[in-house]
Amino acid sequence: MTENADMTAIARLIQLAVAPVFLLTGIGAMLGVMTNRLTRIIDRSRSLEKHTPNDVHSKNLVDIEMNALAHRGRFINISIALCTLSALLIALVIAILFLGAFVKFNATMPVSLLFVTAMALLIVALLFFLREILLANSSIRIGRREEALQEEAL
Repeated sequence: MTENADMTAIARLIQLAVAPVFLLTGIGAMLGVMTNRLTRIIDRSRSLEKHTPNDVHSKNLVDIEMNALAHRGRFINISIALCTLSALLIALVIAILFLGAFVKFNATMPVSLLFVTAMALLIVALLFFLREILLANSSIRIGRREEALQEEAL
């Protein structure tokens, strides 16, 4: 009878752990998107560094874009760090769920605190990610505006 009860408890525990595992999968996908954006930022800044123009106006445009890329890089790095911390806390939630079942202690409070903290970190990470996206969009408009001004000058 106890073997059946143990199997039932483990099955219930696995059911409880499924939601955080799906959350980890989603965070992993977000980290993939964010690292791809960071890679593009790095590639673009390296490209700009290699092809430094000679005239002052073009240098100013490059400086403006490099500053925008630096800001974007900071935002996406913060977002990646916060998502990673969130994923670590979710993994701790899963570990504590299993540990609480096997060591027989009340894991309600640590699991709740870790989960709420992980969600708060994820929310802040997504806000930084949104800020990076908005900054990227505004820098695109700046580039187009500068191109239009150059065409008018010709």
